[in-house]
Amino acid sequence: MDLYLVIATFVGALLAIVFAIIMAKRVLRFDEGTEKMKSISASIRKGANAYLKRQYTIVSIFFVGMFAILSVMALFDMLTPYVPFAFITGGFFSGLSGFIGMKIATAANARTANACRVGLNKGLRVAFSAGSVMGFTVVGLGLLDISIWFFLLRFVFDIDDPSLITSTMLTFGMGASSMALFARVGGGIFTKAADVGADLVGKVEAGIPEDDPRNPACIADNVGDNVGDVAGMGADLYESYVGSVISASALGVAAFAQVEGKGMAFGFKAMAIPMLIAAVGIICSILGTFFVRTKENATQKMLLKSLSRGTNLAAIIIAGAAFPIIYFILGDGSMSNIGYYFAILAGLVAGVLIGLSTEYFTSDSYKPTKNLASKSETGSATIIIGGLGLGMLSTVLPIVIVGACILVAYYISTGSLTESSGPSGGLYGIALAAVGMLSTLGITLATDAYGPVADNAGGIAEMSGLEPEVRQRTDALDALGNTTAATGKGFAIGSAALTALALIASYIDKTGFKYEAFDIMDPCVLVGIFVGACLPFVFAALTMNAVGRAAQSVVIEVRRQFKKIVGLLDGKAEADYARCVDLCTKASLKEMILPTVVAVVTPVLVGLILGVDGVVGMLGGATVTGFLLAIFMSNSGGAWDNAKKYIESGVHGGKGSDQHKAAVVGDTVGDPFKDTSGPAINILIKLLSMVSIVFAGLVMASPIANYFFG
Repeated sequence: MDLYLVIATFVGALLAIVFAIIMAKRVLRFDEGTEKMKSISASIRKGANAYLKRQYTIVSIFFVGMFAILSVMALFDMLTPYVPFAFITGGFFSGLSGFIGMKIATAANARTANACRVGLNKGLRVAFSAGSVMGFTVVGLGLLDISIWFFLLRFVFDIDDPSLITSTMLTFGMGASSMALFARVGGGIFTKAADVGADLVGKVEAGIPEDDPRNPACIADNVGDNVGDVAGMGADLYESYVGSVISASALGVAAFAQVEGKGMAFGFKAMAIPMLIAAVGIICSILGTFFVRTKENATQKMLLKSLSRGTNLAAIIIAGAAFPIIYFILGDGSMSNIGYYFAILAGLVAGVLIGLSTEYFTSDSYKPTKNLASKSETGSATIIIGGLGLGMLSTVLPIVIVGACILVAYYISTGSLTESSGPSGGLYGIALAAVGMLSTLGITLATDAYGPVADNAGGIAEMSGLEPEVRQRTDALDALGNTTAATGKGFAIGSAALTALALIASYIDKTGFKYEAFDIMDPCVLVGIFVGACLPFVFAALTMNAVGRAAQSVVIEVRRQFKKIVGLLDGKAEADYARCVDLCTKASLKEMILPTVVAVVTPVLVGLILGVDGVVGMLGGATVTGFLLAIFMSNSGGAWDNAKKYIESGVHGGKGSDQHKAAVVGDTVGDPFKDTSGPAINILIKLLSMVSIVFAGLVMASPIANYFFG
């Protein structure tokens, strides 16, 4: 049975990879357009490739160092000998996911712009096909990594203990999270430094259009879309995906370990369930992609409905397909353990509701963003105040949704519909809810990843001097991309909260910490909670300040070129684009190191000083405040961006007006909110748990914690 489950997971991974290849070939069949369009696209591609090469060189040093540390721990029997290698593969596949997504995105940008010369629907097809490559590459490589390790540990190394297998597999989750954090933070700093610099000097000071070729930062801005919003996002959602699957697998083993008559055999089944759900979700996502199409001259609401049709259909199909998986595998053809099916449904419903909530607060089709745009009538300050308030208020619905999901998943998984025992059974249900939420990530990420492609297409249309209607079509796709990107971030953050809870439970299970012994007023726990609650704010501050410093250097450089290059603003001279790309590259690579080091070192230090109790408190505090802060920053940024685009459509004075300039200032504040700090926080709260699990043996042996706190 175990072998068949592994094969099914492997087949699901291959289907995703094959579909991604088909979509990539489909994109490459489209024409790139004029020679000017090809030249601009090549410049963007060259800058993105150069950045990733330098980033991966720096990141490889970190991975070599961590491999050495983990190898030493394995020598002292604190870890299994497979752990260091699992860590490396997790990081490798996470980085590879982002790299492949970036390669197809930089190949699709000019093709999307050229397709928009024909019509909106054709432009959507090209951009969405490129996004599909990213989506299905992420889920395909994620399941491939999981199924290979499952096969090796179970059948090659002949490990019979499922808990030992899951503890090893959790380590490649740590590798994936580490790579994702570097990619998200580094790429986020690059893209937002370029974006802020280009907007403030170009739009506000010089009064020239977005992506105008006279702006020295316009190429850097488009490069940033790819290294941050594509490569960074791919690595980010790869780690979200594999993290949810392997944490659920680990809890499935714990849930059935003490059930009489079930034991090890059911442990392997419970371990494989999340993998099978993910594999079937791939098939459902592939089916959903065939229903994404639109009409010419479609409104944003119609475009959004077109994308929602595909994602909703995929969710409906997986909702039906999950039932026989639980019924026949975990229930042995009976209704026992069917409670876990309803836990999966709870996750699916929660994911859809979080998406709708995010759409409501960030789309200019709805009242909140329209009201935010109206605040531009009284200047920059009021639109910034309004955006902050909107983001804070937008946290309420996701908290209620996730809270309800946790309660339903937990209690239905510990009730009469399941045979697993105690809190582990309920926590397994919560983990399955996270898997359910991300089960259709293939198509969900496709709707997210297409946004940067459309954004690049708009830039190429502007710089190439294409017809005004082409830019109108790319802007329509780009505005929709802001909403789908915010929705994708909502999915990632919501699943991060559920996955983080599952990872905390895995940590507790590994350390032998007793649930009933948890006392919130225990000094170690209390201090841990405060430290954990502070961490997302420290992390956000480090990344926001990094964007600010990098953006300052770009602003100064753009101003210098406007002043020193004679004829630049008149369009008679060419800007030095490479200089801005180089500035952003150097700044982002330098600034990405400290936030990542903080995320890796803090849980180890807290554990060595406060012990296991302190780490549990820290993880709980970081999960709660991290979830809230990430939602707030993501939604504020998305609303500011779409408020600006709403004004650019002709309301409140339109482009070039004082209201538009105020909205641009709001958007520049929101840029690092939604594309740097916010999405990186959901990686942070999972990485803290992953690091804690891997270094649990070291913490339990800490002489300081044992001496002072027992």
